[in-house]
Amino acid sequence: MDFSKRLSISYYKNIATLNDEHQVYVVQHQETKKVFIKKKLYIYNANIYQQLQATPIEGIPQIIELYEEDSSLTVIEEYISGETLQEKIDTCSLVQSDINYYIKELCKILSKLHNLNPPIIHRDIKPSNIIIAPHNRVVLLDFNAAKYFTDIKVPDTVLLGTKGYAAPEQYGFGSSTQQTDIYAIGVLLKELTSSLKIQTHKFDNLIVKCMQINPSDRFKSVSELLKKLWIKPAGNFLQIEMWKLLIPPGFRTRSPWRMMLGTLGYLLIFFVCLTIEIPNVAGIVLWVERIFCLLMLLFIVFTSTNYLNVQNIIPLCKHKNRIVHYFGIIILDIMFIFMLTIILIIIESFL
Repeated sequence: MDFSKRLSISYYKNIATLNDEHQVYVVQHQETKKVFIKKKLYIYNANIYQQLQATPIEGIPQIIELYEEDSSLTVIEEYISGETLQEKIDTCSLVQSDINYYIKELCKILSKLHNLNPPIIHRDIKPSNIIIAPHNRVVLLDFNAAKYFTDIKVPDTVLLGTKGYAAPEQYGFGSSTQQTDIYAIGVLLKELTSSLKIQTHKFDNLIVKCMQINPSDRFKSVSELLKKLWIKPAGNFLQIEMWKLLIPPGFRTRSPWRMMLGTLGYLLIFFVCLTIEIPNVAGIVLWVERIFCLLMLLFIVFTSTNYLNVQNIIPLCKHKNRIVHYFGIIILDIMFIFMLTIILIIIESFL
């Protein structure tokens, strides 16, 4: 019995229950006051959790503590706030561009897992195991069904995963491979597209390919699937999608109080910028300066809210550490203001 690890685990006190049946709790460290997730697992591969703890992967909650005792594993991991894909499906709040983006990000996470030596197969990909965290960050949860891939063809004898999302080989018709996760992506894609208010058939071929009964008939890797995901909608659907993407911050959630605050905020920005007086500046030059101030403030609003995924320009903006994330946004704002200043100087030189 490792008393030091047991003592370390005892510092985490339950503050909320997420799933009493599966023993998943929100806990708080008594010294640091930081919040984490605590799970007690009875079916698991300890080596996988140890590897994920030793070599964290972006898009997977960081493993903080592990404690194994009496054929169970206690896991303390990073708390991820956000909304699961299942919740987005239930509220029918998705559009096609969302699905394309979320599946791409999921494929990137799985690609890292599948490229490990040996590869890790997740085996339980489903909407409730995928969280969309702040700043549109996709996070894959729950590795209690995960296993290492091996070239030795040993059929799965116990179904680990979720019925409906599990591939045929998880029922004993073969051994789990990278194609097992690809099958689940196909089911996930089918679920996501069926929740769309405006139906699309853009993903139909991908779904059929992913969900082939024979694993060899599916995509060979998530990287191959990822290449096929660069889908450009056409016709009226593209116009509908672009219209939704162009909705400004404050109006995207359709929440009345957010839209009211957004309206007041934009009116204030326009009023201040378009009425500002600058000493010794008048006429057309004054209006150029006013428009410069307006564009500068609007860009700061847009970068802060990741409008049109503008934060993707700077990788630091996607960092899960808040300080690094905000530092990236500041760098992005400085870059834009610098470019805008140069344009302003050039324009004023001709006036």
